[in-house]
Amino acid sequence: MRALKRVRETPVGLGGSFESLLAQFSAATLELNPSLGAAEFASRLTVRATQMMAARAAVLALEHDSGWTVAALSGPAQHWDNPVQQRLAIALSEQSSVPGMALRSDSASRLLGQDLAEALGWIEVVLARLTGSDGTLLGVLCLADPGRPLSDSENQIFQALASHAAVALENVRLFSRIEWSRKQWVQDFDAISDVIVVHDSEGRVLRLNRALAQVLEVPPAAAVGRPIGELGLLALSAPRGSCPFCRTRQVAREEFTHAVGNRTYLISTSHIPAAGNGKARTIHVLKDITEHREAERRYRRERDFNRNILNNTESMILVLDTAGLVSYANRRCYEAGHREQDILGHPLAEMVPPAHRPAISDALERTLQGVAVGNLEIPVLRGDGTTGQFSISLSPMRDEREEINSIVVVMTDITDAANLQAKLMHTEKMAALGQLVSGVAHEVNNPLAAIVGFTDLLLENSAIPGEAKQELRVILQEAERTRVIVQNLLSFARQMPAQREPVQINAILQQTLQLRAYNFSNHGIEIRQRYQDELPLTIGDPQQLRQVFLNILNNAYDAIQEGHRPGTIEISTSHGDGHVEVVFRNDGPAIAHPERIFEPFFTTKEVGKGTGLGLSICYGIVRAHGGEIAARNNAEGPGCAFLVRLPIARTAPAEQQAQEITP
Repeated sequence: MRALKRVRETPVGLGGSFESLLAQFSAATLELNPSLGAAEFASRLTVRATQMMAARAAVLALEHDSGWTVAALSGPAQHWDNPVQQRLAIALSEQSSVPGMALRSDSASRLLGQDLAEALGWIEVVLARLTGSDGTLLGVLCLADPGRPLSDSENQIFQALASHAAVALENVRLFSRIEWSRKQWVQDFDAISDVIVVHDSEGRVLRLNRALAQVLEVPPAAAVGRPIGELGLLALSAPRGSCPFCRTRQVAREEFTHAVGNRTYLISTSHIPAAGNGKARTIHVLKDITEHREAERRYRRERDFNRNILNNTESMILVLDTAGLVSYANRRCYEAGHREQDILGHPLAEMVPPAHRPAISDALERTLQGVAVGNLEIPVLRGDGTTGQFSISLSPMRDEREEINSIVVVMTDITDAANLQAKLMHTEKMAALGQLVSGVAHEVNNPLAAIVGFTDLLLENSAIPGEAKQELRVILQEAERTRVIVQNLLSFARQMPAQREPVQINAILQQTLQLRAYNFSNHGIEIRQRYQDELPLTIGDPQQLRQVFLNILNNAYDAIQEGHRPGTIEISTSHGDGHVEVVFRNDGPAIAHPERIFEPFFTTKEVGKGTGLGLSICYGIVRAHGGEIAARNNAEGPGCAFLVRLPIARTAPAEQQAQEITP
């Protein structure tokens, strides 16, 4: 406005036209306000300049980062094509760079060039620089062919118009940037997928983004100014219209979850205190975590389901790292007696007896090469120190890059199955041997009968000398011994069906002991009897059971006699698991091969002192009674033990005493 002041002090001699010019300048300063858009501002500036200076045309060329452009034209110049406008912008930019140029007035051909001046049809031009508050060149305002040469006062007014335009242009650009930033912020605010709402201290909405408006099904403009607790679904969860997201104002920030409709949100709340003339505000950011929560629930269900499978399986399941160290063990491992500190972080090989560790190492190496190893049957140490037979399977686990990062080991206790299989194999072998023995016995029996018969006839022949008859008696004695062996073979092979009746095992044992009581006492063998009172009845053949018990006692007697010292035979009875159990324990020598003791013809006695059929016959009798018989060496001390298990009879307790067999 200093330029305008100087104009007012300068006599121009234009009379009323100068006052009119001042009025137009004042109107222009009011019209060219920063609220206009850049294009509208440029257009009005050129129109005002043309009118004020009675010019043929006016052009506003502005400098941008990409170069100079014609921002606005007034007058006939509006119809110029773009190439002409671009040439004009370049020419004006060249003139604006002339040192000391603030306002220039000259012929168009001199300032713009002959060709461009002719193309434009301009004769005279007036140029005014638009300079920013920091001295930066903003552009050039050009008048073409004013109605007359401009006086000094008119030049000053034109310069003042250019200066005001420069200030207004800076404000327009600043206002445009602010408006762009505001719109950009609104777009960003509305583009955020999280729900955002701002309300005042009374709970009235100041702003909300489009995401919340969609959730509440309320237009954003309709929500502003209303209590937040009265909007859409929030009215269902907010007491008396209050904000359902505000819990306390004692903390500046807080987070919690809240359900809106059928969705779950994580609420982040910020309380902003009043500052200056502003009011306190509260900002709520609601992040929809419904899918995340559902994924968590699915993960927990799957995790618990898999954990239940792992923990309720009968197999021990381990996970090893690539070094062979245990990183996970299911509950079955701990139920088997293993302690967590003894498993986790330890090699799998520690669970296997030393003799079988090379097999485990080989299996681990093969698994790390990508080969699954299954049905590896080796002994495994249990937590209580005992050893069981296990079937072990190893499988590689791979990561997302298909690289092996761990090994799953499944260990199934097959001890009972292995024992059962051994028993079945033994039973099949015994049955096969029985068939073989039966055939052999029948084949031997016929010639044996002939030998005995002819020997008897020869002994009755008086013509045979006495010495020869003595030899014939030896033949007859050995033939009789062979006949007994053949009879035992037939007994083993036939295994005649037992005569079933309820029997009391304690009474059978007492009766059997009476048969050998004299021998035991006479040879210093102590008999200890530990019978359970009121032992349940079992169904069996008393005679065959006596045969079994007597055979076991005879073997115990012979074993103790081999040691040439006094000994002890302990007999105990008990019941449980649906069976009556009888244990014969002696302190004689141990059995060399207890697993073969029931095989036909297997004997540990000297040649001529046993046929090896007695215990085989006992085995067949007990099996025919639906029971079990086993032999094992004593864990502590010398000797061995025979175990006989027979099923309990399903007899009423009142009948048990009536059917009891007394000695």
